[in-house]
Amino acid sequence: MVGIRHCLLRHDPWLMRLWCALLLLLCQMPLASAQQHCTVHWPLWNDFRTHFVQDSGRVLDASTDKQHSSSEGQSYAMFFALVAGDRTTFDRLWEWSINNLGAGDLSQQLPSWIWGRADDDTWRVLDDNSASDADLWFVYALLEAGRLWQEPNYTRQAHALLALVESQELADLPGFGLMLLPGRRDFIKHEDNAWQLNPSYLPMPLLRRLQSESPSGPWGGIANNTAALMEAVSPLGLAPDWATYQVLDPSPLFITDPIKGPVGSYDAIRTYLWAGLTAPEDPLYSRMLKALNGMVALTRDQGGVPPESVDMTTGVSKGTGPFGFSAALMPYFKAKGQSVLLTHQQTRVDAMLRKSVLSDSSQQGQPPYYDYVLSLFGMGWINNYFRFKPDGTLSISWEKECLGTSN
Repeated sequence: MVGIRHCLLRHDPWLMRLWCALLLLLCQMPLASAQQHCTVHWPLWNDFRTHFVQDSGRVLDASTDKQHSSSEGQSYAMFFALVAGDRTTFDRLWEWSINNLGAGDLSQQLPSWIWGRADDDTWRVLDDNSASDADLWFVYALLEAGRLWQEPNYTRQAHALLALVESQELADLPGFGLMLLPGRRDFIKHEDNAWQLNPSYLPMPLLRRLQSESPSGPWGGIANNTAALMEAVSPLGLAPDWATYQVLDPSPLFITDPIKGPVGSYDAIRTYLWAGLTAPEDPLYSRMLKALNGMVALTRDQGGVPPESVDMTTGVSKGTGPFGFSAALMPYFKAKGQSVLLTHQQTRVDAMLRKSVLSDSSQQGQPPYYDYVLSLFGMGWINNYFRFKPDGTLSISWEKECLGTSN
């Protein structure tokens, strides 16, 4: 470097001045510019982006008749994009969500949960109700994007959306306490004095992140109530997809959901996933895993493959779960110290992920959406692309190198 400078100064003072100006400019480049290029090579995310994320930022599930997109898919994809350091895709996903699920402004309304092709062949919102699990993932992704990419606008947007969640999607259950409703309407059954709940909508790491963001808010209490909910609705250590809380004489209680029944399947599989992803230092970590203890024996009894559904009141299982179920259970089995079951799931997921991208085994040219999503969570965690800290913040593989912070 010194030799180059000496040569420039000796032969052309003007070039020397230009060289110094360029060096000064490089030294003054904002940190945010460098952060934009902090990415990680995550092949599974690259495959998901190729197969499911359109250039507009829309996550398409082509296997459905309505060719639909959901707030769940958009919010999950934003989380994965953040883990990958893919800010360009993150911004496209969020922009599409604002414009199509939020009528252009998600500071004033909760996202509609589903968008697609209507019966009249127009493309629009198909149901303007909200899905609170997706809303929490939107808030979480924006909060962590604001922190990691040092972009205050993400944080402001997260706060605005969180205020809507708190005002429209929470309910105080008599004799139990505050709980997250599955959406902003239709889940309070006034005629039966009952509240319909979805246990899989309550990932503990997200609740901790909201608690740390708003220490005086409701989220610490909701985290405690989530553990109590899981214990109450999983008497055999097996979670249901849906549950109902009903106020009856002489006391309120959780009952089998009268609409959905006692089945645990495509929703409930996520309760085991969230329990496994929770930081071991979390004071509710062991309690959540104990409440969901039943899936270990059930999977072992089926030759190491999880069932597709289970009756949470009898323990009777049916069918073979898709490979996404195996992916979802990987962090859970690791947390439970079940190394043989963990290895079996890894082998199964690896083989079926490869098979799923073959054109003759995919629907509408796509691999199965939900299996891919669950695999991104389960495999991404197992392969150390991300971890949740006790306060719910992310520890991700590119953070230390790009931001100089410790994982």
